[in-house]
Amino acid sequence: MNYPKFTVVTPTFNQGQFIERAIDSVISQGYPNLEFIIIDGGSNDNTVEVIKKYERHLTYWVSEPDRGQSHAINKGIARSTGDYLTWLNSDDWYTPGTLKIFADVIKDNPDAGVIVGAGQIVNEMGQVVFYKEPTNPITLETLYNWFSEGWFAQPSSIFSRRAWEICGPVDENEHIAMDLDLWLKIASAQFRFVPINDLLSEALSHSGAKTTAFRALMRVEGLLVIAKYGGINVLKSEIEKMSQEIEDLTAQLVWYNRNYEIIINHPVARLLRPIIKRLGKEGSYWQSKVPPWVKDD
Repeated sequence: MNYPKFTVVTPTFNQGQFIERAIDSVISQGYPNLEFIIIDGGSNDNTVEVIKKYERHLTYWVSEPDRGQSHAINKGIARSTGDYLTWLNSDDWYTPGTLKIFADVIKDNPDAGVIVGAGQIVNEMGQVVFYKEPTNPITLETLYNWFSEGWFAQPSSIFSRRAWEICGPVDENEHIAMDLDLWLKIASAQFRFVPINDLLSEALSHSGAKTTAFRALMRVEGLLVIAKYGGINVLKSEIEKMSQEIEDLTAQLVWYNRNYEIIINHPVARLLRPIIKRLGKEGSYWQSKVPPWVKDD
């Protein structure tokens, strides 16, 4: 088989505790026509030490200050020569055989703009917390529904150089929804998305991940991107949903404040208080989970 040349760019900054797994998942693919580029934003942890450990497997790497993830992706792709391009964040990793699967799909779909597979999210204990297959088909309209059934896992995707030349680079004003912005541009340019159900990547859910730490901001930024590409009705609908969510939460807080004394002085609460205090003694697993009405007792 004549394997197409793939470029994988890994943008990173202070992700030394995660990046080795990402690097290994690329190298261990054994793909015969691979260009692997790492763009580090000047990390001050052990990231550079890990990168140097695998230096002989890399086409290029650099560690210097940049303007964030989107800028790092653009820097890496600007140095690329691959026929198909993608980025793999330093807290994501490929499943075995991913690049070969991409190549097989491209062989059967040489006109594809984007290939998209399934992805899953795992927690720090290695448990799968979410699994997602891409919608079929993937169109501009399905991408409008990104925050319901329309989203897909970015590390499980790869796109053609032609699509990048017409629709790139990544918008450096977008810091969370840069991938969605790119997909919408590619779909607007009438490139074809080819979805498959093979599991191609895993992403780690941890407190430092942008999609975990800035979930609400991700939703707002993504909705504004969707509106920019014609999905204004989706934006209006989601704003109404968010307004209702805020209204419901406010009502719950008002009820709670009105009934706080009744709740904590209920006979059941009084009965549970000493039990909870014993469970939450200093140094125990439950210490941080003891509610204020027990701590203040």
